[in-house]
Amino acid sequence: MTNQKIDIEKIILRKLKVRMKNPFKTSFGSQQDRQLYIVEVIDSKQRSGWGETVAGTFPWYSEETVETNRHIIEEVLIPLLRQAPISHPDELMERFSKVKGNNMAKAALEGAIWDLYARQNHMTLVEAIGGTKEKIEVGVSIGLQESEEKLLELVGTYIKLGYKRVKLKIEPGNDLEVVKSVRKAYPDINLMVDANSAYTLEDAEHLAKLDEFNLMMIEQPLAHNDIIDHSELQARIKTPICLDESLHSLEDVKKAIKLKSCKIVNLKIGRVGGISESKKIHDYCLENGISLWCGGMLELGIGRAHNIAITSLAGFDLPGDTSASSNYWDEDIISPEVTVENGLISIPSGHGIGYDINHETLRKFTIDEKIIEMQPSNASLS
Repeated sequence: MTNQKIDIEKIILRKLKVRMKNPFKTSFGSQQDRQLYIVEVIDSKQRSGWGETVAGTFPWYSEETVETNRHIIEEVLIPLLRQAPISHPDELMERFSKVKGNNMAKAALEGAIWDLYARQNHMTLVEAIGGTKEKIEVGVSIGLQESEEKLLELVGTYIKLGYKRVKLKIEPGNDLEVVKSVRKAYPDINLMVDANSAYTLEDAEHLAKLDEFNLMMIEQPLAHNDIIDHSELQARIKTPICLDESLHSLEDVKKAIKLKSCKIVNLKIGRVGGISESKKIHDYCLENGISLWCGGMLELGIGRAHNIAITSLAGFDLPGDTSASSNYWDEDIISPEVTVENGLISIPSGHGIGYDINHETLRKFTIDEKIIEMQPSNASLS
């Protein structure tokens, strides 16, 4: 591996607004219009690396938002990046460590630099991070539906398409009957539920009723920042708990496992601050026999491509949320779009993230753009 510095000439921040095919409803609320920033990092040979922010317009999932991501990337992280050249994307963890939180902003810029680094070294992002799989297994996430009939129709459609696991969003008053109807109609499918922090420990007896449905897991039933109550809940229910919002770093994962707060980890690159931290979490889970899967944040194609790459690591042993682009978008910003065949995504073979950017679609969705010039580094890669 080369020790040359990563050549970065300029960075372009593009704000996009994209309408989803259908509203996506969770316990947080309903969403159909998605805003985000695309980060393009360009070197002196006009090669580009691409990253994508995953924060929402409002701080419902985490304290980060679309606009705090822009502020932190533009006003804080890029100035830190300018301080000195780097030779490898892993160095950004230390460079950005003085910035508290703001993991989604860090991950978007870091992800673009990982992509550029892989392209400059004539390798796939999968190769750059040590991935080994040629195909990954994926499941699908289904938001809260207006009727049982619509829900069962969607589940049936995705099963026919071969998805390896179905995740149902639940909330108080919209949980047991939902799961019961799906399990009755499809008794043998891999089924899980996601509560997005909608319950409290007082609901433990109620949540224990989910045990009869042979679920793979219940994801983040309690508070978004909790690991203590989850430990008590896990001791009181048979269904494995998977933590999502509570885990922002390797240290969080270590504490949750030590306290027996969960049996499964959902890893989201944006939530933990980037690919480098994701690799550390992966390595720890693999060494300690903790099941691991990659969650989704309603990403466009660039974010999906990063998820595909991280899932190529050996320790991701459960199907993730990275479903086909067409499940959510009429058009994506990559070419070809992400497709799923019999529940599998084939790892792309092109350099970097492996997908080309559909510049026509990117321009159509762009509502704002800013070009930020960087001081040239002393060396560039061939």
